[in-house]
Amino acid sequence: MTDRTHPSEQRPPTPGRPSRRAVVAGLGAAGFVALPAWPDRAWAAAGTTAAASGGPVLDPHPDTEPSGTHVRGVGGTNVVFQYGTVLPGFDGWRTHEPTREYLSLDKRWRFRFDPRNRGLDQGWESPHLDDSAWGLIDVPAAWDLLDTPGFATETAPFGTGTAFTDGYAWYRTTVDVPGSWRARHVRLAFLAAGYSAEVWLDGTHLGKHEGANSPFALPAAEALRPGTRQTIAVRVFRRASYADYTDATPQPVTDDYEIPYKPVDYWPYAGLTRSAWIEAVPKVSIAKLLTVGAKGRLEARAVVENHGTTAFDGCLTLDPGHGSGGRPITVAAKIAARSVGVVPVSVPVPGAPRWSPDSPHTLTARATLTASGPHGPRVDTLSTVYGMRDVWVAGAQLRLNGKPVFLKGLNWHEETAAHGRAMTPAEYDRELGHVPALGANFIRNCVYNRHPYAYDWADEHGVMVMDDIDTMWLNTAQEKLQTSSYGLARAQALTMAWNQHNHPSVILWGLQNESEIDGDGAPVYRAWLADLKAAVHAVDLTARPVTWASNTSNDPAFDIADVIGFNEYFGYFYGKDTDLGPALDAVHAKYPDKPILITENGTWSQAGHHGPSTTEGTEEWQAARFTDHWTQVAERSDFVAGYAYWVLKDYKERAGYNQDYNGLSLMGMLTFAEERPKLVYEAFREAANPRGR
Repeated sequence: MTDRTHPSEQRPPTPGRPSRRAVVAGLGAAGFVALPAWPDRAWAAAGTTAAASGGPVLDPHPDTEPSGTHVRGVGGTNVVFQYGTVLPGFDGWRTHEPTREYLSLDKRWRFRFDPRNRGLDQGWESPHLDDSAWGLIDVPAAWDLLDTPGFATETAPFGTGTAFTDGYAWYRTTVDVPGSWRARHVRLAFLAAGYSAEVWLDGTHLGKHEGANSPFALPAAEALRPGTRQTIAVRVFRRASYADYTDATPQPVTDDYEIPYKPVDYWPYAGLTRSAWIEAVPKVSIAKLLTVGAKGRLEARAVVENHGTTAFDGCLTLDPGHGSGGRPITVAAKIAARSVGVVPVSVPVPGAPRWSPDSPHTLTARATLTASGPHGPRVDTLSTVYGMRDVWVAGAQLRLNGKPVFLKGLNWHEETAAHGRAMTPAEYDRELGHVPALGANFIRNCVYNRHPYAYDWADEHGVMVMDDIDTMWLNTAQEKLQTSSYGLARAQALTMAWNQHNHPSVILWGLQNESEIDGDGAPVYRAWLADLKAAVHAVDLTARPVTWASNTSNDPAFDIADVIGFNEYFGYFYGKDTDLGPALDAVHAKYPDKPILITENGTWSQAGHHGPSTTEGTEEWQAARFTDHWTQVAERSDFVAGYAYWVLKDYKERAGYNQDYNGLSLMGMLTFAEERPKLVYEAFREAANPRGR
C-alpha cells in the first residue's frame, strides 16, 4: 500500500486492512473455514529409492511437497495450514501455557542407522519391535558428531566417521500418555529434522516433513491412546553429497526435488537437531497469534481452531502487556465445529515504546479464550512477544521507524565444534554476542531458518535480521519444478513469514541465494521469485521488504525486489577490488528508487599466517580486502543500505573443496573450534557505520 503523499515510499499497509495477493487457489473471506481432511494426497513416489547405478539412496517424493502447506483466507486473514491443521506457534520449546500440557522429547532415544533401507520392511516403526540392542543418541543432536574424531580440526582426515554416514536412520522412544488427554487435541512438534523425517505413533504413520531447518507439528489424531504407553518412531533421511567422499574427483549426488538439490557450501547436519515435544491443547485453542505493533496500536489476529464436534460461542480477550499503556479488550469469538476462525482485535497502546537497535523494547501480548462471556471459564491462552516498529523502503533508502538505516552486518552459520547445528543457548549467546562486540546491527540468517532462540536473542539485543530459506544454488529446472508443481520452495517461504511474523528484529525476507538465471528475459527465474514474494506477502501483515542474494549485480529480476541484494567478490573470484564502486553506481543508475544491500563479501585467511596485505591467504590480506570494499560501500550510503560480511566464523562444508582442511572454509573472522579472532575481526569492528548504530 503506497502512501500517496510520499510517492517514492513503499510503506507497509495499514495493519487493520491487509491487502494481500492470493498465491494458492481457495483464498476467500469466510468468517471461518472447515479443517481440511488429512492426508489429502496419494503418496506415490515421484523419485526413486536408489540411484540407477546402485549407488547412494535417494528418498522418494510424492507429486507435491509432503506437508500439504497452503494458505486459506479466513475472515480476511490468510492462514497457513500444514498436515490438515493450522501451522501452530512453536514457543512450546521453552514457554508453557497454563491451559496446555507438555511432554518434552528432549532426552536419550534409541537409534540405529539403516544403510540398506530395510527398516520399513522389518517393521522398525512398530511398537512391538525389540529395540533393546539399538544404540543411543541424545535429542537434540546431530548424528554427525556421534563418532567422527577430529571433526572440528583442520588436520583430521576428511571422509570418515558418522559425519559422512548418509541415507536413513531411525529414532525410537516411548511416552506415557496421560488419560486426561482424551479431551485434548494433541500434536508432536519438532523444531528441525535434517533433511527429512517420517513420524509414526504406535505404528500409525502421522506424516512426513521435508526441509532440514523448519519446524513442523503433526497431529496425533486417532493414533493417540490416552492412558497408555506409546512408541514414537522417526525415520530421518540425509542424501549423500557425493558418491565417494575420498575420491579425487567425487561425483555429486543430486535430487531435483530436494532443497538444496545438490552439495552446497555448508554442512548438512543430520538427525533431530533441535528440540521436540508433545503438546496437548484444548479442543478449542488459539493456534497462532499474529501481531502488528505500529502507530500507537496493537493489531492482533487470533487464529482459533475448533477440533470439537460442537460450535464454540465465547469471548477472546487480548492483553497488550505490561509497559504498553493499553488495557485488555474483549471481543466475541464464535467458531463452528471442526473449523478455523480468526478473531481480530485492535488495542490502543499509547505507552508502548518503539523497538530499535538503540532501544530494543519488546512487549508480551496474551490472548485468552473464555466460554460463555468474558467472565466465563478460561478455555485457552497464548502469549507472544512483539515490538513497535515500522520498516519500509523510501526511494533508495531503507527506513526503520521513519529514519534511514544502514545495516552493518555479517552472515553466520548455525553450528559449533561441540554440537554442530544442535547448539545450546549458551553457545548462541557466545556466537551472537560477537555481533554487538563488532559494532554490527544486522545479521543475515544465510540460506536457512534458525532456531527460535536466535530470533528471540535478536529481538532482545536490537539486532536487525534478514531471514533466508534453503533455496541455495537451484538451477532453472528446479526453479520451474518448485513453481509449477512440487511447491517446497513456496512452502518454505510461507512458513518463514508465518513463523517469524511477530519478531520486530526481522526486517527483510530473503528469497534465494545465488540460483541460476535463465536466458531470454529469465521467465522461469522471474516467475519463481514472484511466486516466493507473493507467498511471504500473503501472510506478512506488515509487508516487510523482500530481497535475495543474487550472484550478479545484473540480475534481470531486480525490479521485483524491494531491496536489491547481491553477493560480490570483486578482487577475489573475479575482477578487481576497485570494481565494486562502479558496479554499485551502475545498479543505482538503473534502479534509482531501490536501496542496495551487499548480502555477501569476504575472502579467506589461515589463522596465524601473516605477511604482506598483497599475499593471498594472510590475515593481513583478508583484512585489507574487507577495508577496500567497506570504504566503497560506506561512501555510497545515500543509496547503499548495508553490507553483510561473509562470514562470522570459519565453517564446515561438504561442497567438494577444502578437503585438505578437513572441509573447513577459512573465510571467517573467527576460527572454527577455538573461535579465535583474525585480523579482519578488528578491522570490521573499527569500520564506522556511516549512519551510526
